[in-house]
Amino acid sequence: MPAVSAPPPAQSPLPPVGVPVPVYNDEPPIIPTDMHMPVDLTEDLEHFVAQLATYLKPEDVDQISAAYHFSANAHRGQFRTSGDPYISHPLAVAETLAHWRLDPQALTAALLHDVMEDTAITKAQIAQDFGKITAELVDGVSKLDRLEHQSYEEAQAENFRKMLLAMAQDVRVILIKLADRLHNMRTLDAVRPDKRRRVSRETLDIYAPIANRLGLNTLYRELQELSFRNLHPLRYRVLAKAVRGARGNRREVVGKILAAIEQRLPACNVTAEVMGREKHLYGIYRKMRDKHLSFSQVLDIYGFRIVVADIPTCYLALGALHGLYKPVPGKFKDYIAIPKANGYQSLHTTLIGPYGMPVELQIRTREMHHVAETGVASHWLYKDEQSLTELQRTTHQWLQSLLELQSATVDSAEFLEHVKVDLFPGEVYVFTPKGKILSLPRGATAVDFAYAVHTDIGNRCIACKINYEHLPLRTELRNGDRVEIFTAPNAAPNPNWFGFVKTGKARAQIRHFLKTKQNEESAALGTHLLAQALHTLGHRIEELGTAAWHRFLNTFSGKTQKEVLTDIGLGKRLPDIVARRLLDGSTSGGPVARAAGAIPISGTQGMAMQLAQCCRPIPGDPIIGVIKAGQGLIVHTHDCPTLRNSKAGRGPGGRKEWVDVEWDPAATGPFEVLIRVIAQNTPGVLARLAASIAEHDINIANVSMDEGEGATTALYFTLQVSGRVHLARILKSLRRLPAVTRISRLKEDQHHRN
Repeated sequence: MPAVSAPPPAQSPLPPVGVPVPVYNDEPPIIPTDMHMPVDLTEDLEHFVAQLATYLKPEDVDQISAAYHFSANAHRGQFRTSGDPYISHPLAVAETLAHWRLDPQALTAALLHDVMEDTAITKAQIAQDFGKITAELVDGVSKLDRLEHQSYEEAQAENFRKMLLAMAQDVRVILIKLADRLHNMRTLDAVRPDKRRRVSRETLDIYAPIANRLGLNTLYRELQELSFRNLHPLRYRVLAKAVRGARGNRREVVGKILAAIEQRLPACNVTAEVMGREKHLYGIYRKMRDKHLSFSQVLDIYGFRIVVADIPTCYLALGALHGLYKPVPGKFKDYIAIPKANGYQSLHTTLIGPYGMPVELQIRTREMHHVAETGVASHWLYKDEQSLTELQRTTHQWLQSLLELQSATVDSAEFLEHVKVDLFPGEVYVFTPKGKILSLPRGATAVDFAYAVHTDIGNRCIACKINYEHLPLRTELRNGDRVEIFTAPNAAPNPNWFGFVKTGKARAQIRHFLKTKQNEESAALGTHLLAQALHTLGHRIEELGTAAWHRFLNTFSGKTQKEVLTDIGLGKRLPDIVARRLLDGSTSGGPVARAAGAIPISGTQGMAMQLAQCCRPIPGDPIIGVIKAGQGLIVHTHDCPTLRNSKAGRGPGGRKEWVDVEWDPAATGPFEVLIRVIAQNTPGVLARLAASIAEHDINIANVSMDEGEGATTALYFTLQVSGRVHLARILKSLRRLPAVTRISRLKEDQHHRN
C-alpha cells in the first residue's frame, strides 16, 4: 500500500489479490465495470508463464502449461456470459494462486477446476494425466451437479458441505475456490441482475467470512466491496461520492497527521514505514447501518499503518505515538500478545488528532504484515504436527473442527448453518484454569467454552466458575475471563441450552447427543411395543429369526432393524403392522393370545416417553399411553379431557395407537402435580402453607395466586410428589390448617395464570 505522501498512480482495473488499491487519489474508489478478459489470451498466458518462472522449476512450469492446453482443449467452443472464451476464467484463477505462490499441483488444479463439471473429462483421466492429488483437488472444488436435490438451497448446502470437508483434508481446495469466486465476482456485470444479487449475497455470507477466517485480509475486503457494489449499487455510488468529497475536505488534516508521525518516530529512534489507508466502503456502510450513524458522523475513515522491524519496536512505536496524540480509552487492542483466531497480529490504537479527528493506527512487523495480507496462503502446507507454525496450528484446528461438525450433523443445510456461525471472527478471548487462551465469538457462554475445550466436557458439564465465582452456565463471557467447568459422569446436555449457545460446535454436539439419546430410548420403547403386538398375535419377539427381519427390511423398509424399532418408538410406524409383516402376513401360527403385559412406566424413561402436561399423571392414577408421531409414547390419565376430546388413538383400524401401560412399582418420582388451595386472606397464610408442605419432604416447584376478593384467596402450588399416596398425605395435612377452606387437585388446562 503506497505511503500517503507519495503521488498515487492513475486508477486502473482491480489488481490481483495482494496488490493494494491506491488511496488518496483524485477519483473515488469505484470498482470498474468493464473487467472482462480480452479475447486474445496470448499476452495473458505469456505473463502467467513468466510469473511462474520466478519461483517454480522449469519442469513444473512445463506441467502447468500442459494443464492449460489440456483445459483449453476441453473447454473448446465454450464461452462465458461476457462472450470471452471460457479458458480465460481458469487462467485468471491460476494467476491469483500464482500471486500467492502456490505449488504446481494447486495451479494445475486451478486450470482444470471446471473440466469435470462442464466437460466429459473424468476424475480418473485427470489422475492419470496429472496425478491423484491434483484429481482430488479438482474433485473437491467441483459441484455435485449429478445429485438430485429438492431445491437450489439444498443443492448449494450440499456443495458447500462437500467443499468444506474437502478443505479440511487439504486447504488448497478452498484457496482454489476463493480465487474462483474472486474472478466470478470481478466479472459479475455480465450476468442477469437476480443472479448477480444471489451470488453477491452468497459471497458476503460464506466466501468472504471464510477468507477472513483463513487470514486472507486483502481478498476478504475485496469480496466484501464487490458484494456490496452488486447488492446495493445505488448506496455504493452515493457512498463513493461522499467519500470522494470527504477526501478533499480532510486532505490537509491527513497530511498534517502524516507529517507529525513521520517526524515523531525517528525522534524516538524508531525506523518505520508509514502507510495511509482509507476505510473500505462496505466497512463505512456497515458502521453506519449497525450504529445508525450518518456519513458525517463516521469520522474514522482514514488510518495509518506503521510497519517496523521487530516486536519490541512495535511497542516502542506505540509509546512514541501515544506521546504525540492522546489515546482514546478502551480503544487499544494487543493482537500481538493474543493473536486473532486466523493468526492476525498487530497493535491497534485510536488517537485524537488535530481538530478532534480520531485516527486509527495499526503497528506491526513486516512478517505480521505479510501474514495479514495473505494469511494461510503464505503458509498453506503443513507436513506434520511438529512443524506447524501458530497460524498453521489454529487453521488446522478449525479445519479439523469441520470434521467434528460433519460427524455430529446429518442434514447439509444444518451443517452449513453451524459452519456459518463459526465463520465470523472471534471477539472474546478467555482463559482455562491452566492459562490456555481460547477464542470464542462474542456472546459465547460457559457452555460454548466447555464444548470448545472438549466435546465430553460440554456433554457432562453441570456448573461453572467464572473468575472464581459460581455463575450460571448461560453467563456470557467477556475478554479476559477465567473459566472453570465442573462435570458429572451422568450429566447430559439440556435442550434449553439451544436458547443461549453461540458456537456451531456446541449446537451440533448438543443436537447430536439428544438425537442419539432419543433414538436409543425410542428403540427400546419400540422393542416393547413390537413385543406386545407379537404377543397379541400369539408369538414372542424372541422367536423372530434373522431371516424374518432380513425379508422385512428388504421388502418394506430399506432401513436397519434398529431404525425400524426407533420408528415404532417414535410413532412413525404402527407396531401391529410391523408385527404382521414380520410374520409374513400370517397369523395362523397358533391361537391368538390376549394382549401382552402392559409397558411399565417409571417416569424416568427420558425422551422416548413423556407424561402429558394436560393431566399430569402420577403413580396411583389409572393411565393409558398414546403413540404420537415424532414424539414417542405420551402417558395420560384415563379421564384426561384432552385425550377424550381428541382423535388421538383412533387409527384406521380402531384404537391402533393406544398402548397398555402401567405404573412400575419401583417408580418414585418426583412427579409434578398442581393443587389449588382456597384459604383465608390473612397475614402469614402462605408461610404456614409452605411450612406444612415442607414437613412432608415435598418440593414446591412453583407457586402463584389469584388476587383475593374479600376474605379468601386462591393459591396454586406445583408440587413434586412420589405418587397419589404421598399427595393424599399432604392434602390431609393442609385440610387441618384453620385458614384452609377448600383444597383440590387441578389439571393444567383448568388453571389460567396471568
